[in-house]
Amino acid sequence: MNRIKIFAVLVAGFVLATPVRAQLNQTASADDTARFLAGMQLPSDSPLAVLSQDPVIQQQAASIDTAFAKVEEKQLSKIRAWSAANLTTSKPVMFYMFGGPDFLYANAFFPNATTYVLSGLEPVGQIPDILKLQRWSVVQALRNIQASLRNILTLSYFITAHMSQDLNAGPVNGTLPILYVFLARSGYEIQDVSLVHLDDQGVLQPGEGIRPWAPARGVKIIFSKKDGPQKTLYYFSTNLEDLRGNTIALLRFNKSLGQGDSFIKSASYLMHSGNFSQVRNFILDNSSLILQDDTGVPVRLFDTAKWQLRPYGRYLGPIPMFQDMYQSKLNELFQKNQPIPIDFGVGYRWYANESNLLLAIKSPGGPDVTASISQDASARSAEVVTEAPKKPAYRPASRPKDEFPSDIPFFLFPFMLLAPQPPQ
Repeated sequence: MNRIKIFAVLVAGFVLATPVRAQLNQTASADDTARFLAGMQLPSDSPLAVLSQDPVIQQQAASIDTAFAKVEEKQLSKIRAWSAANLTTSKPVMFYMFGGPDFLYANAFFPNATTYVLSGLEPVGQIPDILKLQRWSVVQALRNIQASLRNILTLSYFITAHMSQDLNAGPVNGTLPILYVFLARSGYEIQDVSLVHLDDQGVLQPGEGIRPWAPARGVKIIFSKKDGPQKTLYYFSTNLEDLRGNTIALLRFNKSLGQGDSFIKSASYLMHSGNFSQVRNFILDNSSLILQDDTGVPVRLFDTAKWQLRPYGRYLGPIPMFQDMYQSKLNELFQKNQPIPIDFGVGYRWYANESNLLLAIKSPGGPDVTASISQDASARSAEVVTEAPKKPAYRPASRPKDEFPSDIPFFLFPFMLLAPQPPQ
């Protein structure tokens, strides 16, 4: 290799390793960062505009465009239409426990909320600063984000182990980049982002906190659409399992926001155990409306004097991984009340003809639709007894072959192909 080639290689390596800020000497806003991570077009004067023209980054942006176009067509547009027709009494505050950073579906189902509170076990991470990164780090960060999105865009829920692995392996980490992408792709502009935490009393405090452990660490994001109302999104990393003798800090914070709407899906049936009675009771006591799949609050715990229950879709029972969480009372509700079909998939059964939703609306007295549900709500603070499915497993027919995602982990395929037989 002659001297000219050696010099060219050294220069190329230096440019690749040079932080973007050294070349641009500017600061990118949170909104520009969100649009960049989401693979969206940037203003020409954005400090990230030049970097977004990199051929590799443009290729990644095209891939994200394709994925979101597909989920918009098959899922989000249908969910928004369903929400407009059925969620006509929604509150300004929306609680989404166990959902992780899934603002995408929270916003699709509850677009009129002005305060969203999301929670999960996944850490927030640091506020991303793309201009501090070397170019190769930016490319890898985008790849990690794309990988972490593959399940939520295909299945409608995150697989925590995958997301943790994808987002903890680089300088752009945690759930905050995912929240950025979902906000940008939902048409919002981000005005402000700040790290926050809750103290033991559930009072919001600025920063991550000086203690090595805080009851809940989170982020507060102020955002809006053009000419639309200003909204607030909170995401907290916290464990919602019962604390001995203590009220969970996040529940104290949520209670300070007043009555709201609750959304629950793909929640691993956690509230079917006695270890999550606090969050279960909070949802029942502080929600004006609850929208959930069968992984949410067990249907037998709804007091029919207070709740109007409306089933949608089909209840086929849990996937085999959770087969002990079969609910005979929920099956009874679906069988007796001819639920309205839904044309989108949601939850662990993400096919449109297999998904179920239960809309519970708090009212002074429930109508006849709830008459088939027992008024046994006495076990709210006790362990919820589960029932084994009473039907053999079967393989559902008429699934389009091209709907099986190619990147689903091999160990999940048995759970996708087998399901308890629907009651006759």
